Amino acid sequence: MKRNHTTIALLLAAAGFTACEDTIDIDIPKGKTFTVVDAWLTDVPGKQQIRITQTVPYTSQGTAPAVSDAKVTVTDITANKTFNFIYANGVYSHDPGAGQKIGEIGHVYKLRLELKEGIFEAQDTLKRVPVIDSIAADFKTKEEAVSGEEGFFARFYAKDLVGATDWYWVRSYRNNLQTRVEDIFTIDGSYAEDVADGKDFIQPISEGITDYGKPFLEGEKVIVRLSSVTKRSHAFLDQVQQQIDNGGLFAKILENVPTNVLNTDKNSQGRVLGWFGTSAVSYKEKTMQK
Repeated sequence: MKRNHTTIALLLAAAGFTACEDTIDIDIPKGKTFTVVDAWLTDVPGKQQIRITQTVPYTSQGTAPAVSDAKVTVTDITANKTFNFIYANGVYSHDPGAGQKIGEIGHVYKLRLELKEGIFEAQDTLKRVPVIDSIAADFKTKEEAVSGEEGFFARFYAKDLVGATDWYWVRSYRNNLQTRVEDIFTIDGSYAEDVADGKDFIQPISEGITDYGKPFLEGEKVIVRLSSVTKRSHAFLDQVQQQIDNGGLFAKILENVPTNVLNTDKNSQGRVLGWFGTSAVSYKEKTMQK
């Protein structure tokens, strides 16, 4: 894509220098287009959705176009059941019916995609998750808050399940499930294996559900979603988060994030990006009030 009249301003802090401004025409290749899979199955009752899109050039301002001609199925290998996902309004979905669910703890699931690039499959196991016991919130003035921002600072309480290493994904929301606040990836409620089995989630994680630069206000609601993930999914999510937050003086070189959606067609060299994961989910919410 050709982008004209790109302005690069060099701000010189030393005395006696003046700012200069050059106009540079940059030809940026569009690059190869890939299909991207966003498939996450949960044990929450109701409709499950899978998104399949096409990548767009880095400088594009448009949304990623949806792939509408795929054949999508999810098979519960443990129970020998297959669910067809039908395309409508930009997503593939399956509705098991009111109060019904697809995801079952301990079951193994396989995603199968029939695309122009080939036939792709991925597997994941739906792991256990603890309940969230409660959420507390402390109101702090500007003088009391480390960030200098007045508001409510929330903390959730949960205890890791005993007897095995468990990987979790904690996400908090403001008022609704469309307004994300923070994402935290944890092992046994801590940051490492074999150190916190069966213990309470440590303070940096339990208090990480608040955006310290924008704490919750009175009347606002914090929603906490605690999800189980497999070790592979945890590593994928953690790497994605690192790439999103990468920047600054000590930024690392960007790297390709892996995919578990693999081509099973020996006659095709096609490749897709994205991930298929499964989660058991616990929710808890609290409205801020003094």
